[in-house]
Amino acid sequence: MAMTIENTESQMRKGLLELCILGIIQKQGEAYPSDILEQLKSAKLVVLEGTLYPLLTRLKNAGMLSYRWEESVSGPPRKYFTLTDDGTNFYKQLHTAWKDLSTSVDHLTTNN
Repeated sequence: MAMTIENTESQMRKGLLELCILGIIQKQGEAYPSDILEQLKSAKLVVLEGTLYPLLTRLKNAGMLSYRWEESVSGPPRKYFTLTDDGTNFYKQLHTAWKDLSTSVDHLTTNN
């Protein structure tokens, strides 16, 4: 199997998806999945619904997220996600790990 930049880039994005999703929810306080998808898209991290929903479920089942239902005037009820205390702690740990990893990669790959 030949290596392509697209495959490698996709794997890097998948590895950071949890951090990005938790960051969006942390920043907003709560988030509706369509809003999460829109923010990811605007940051050029295009993610399909079929990827997002299982990840949100996995994070909820792991105790990182909770949700509430809100009635919608234009369709079915909407599920809004928030971080639990464990989710907030996990996000902080992931963010620190990302900063450390990013610093290390920059150090190894720049010509300074």
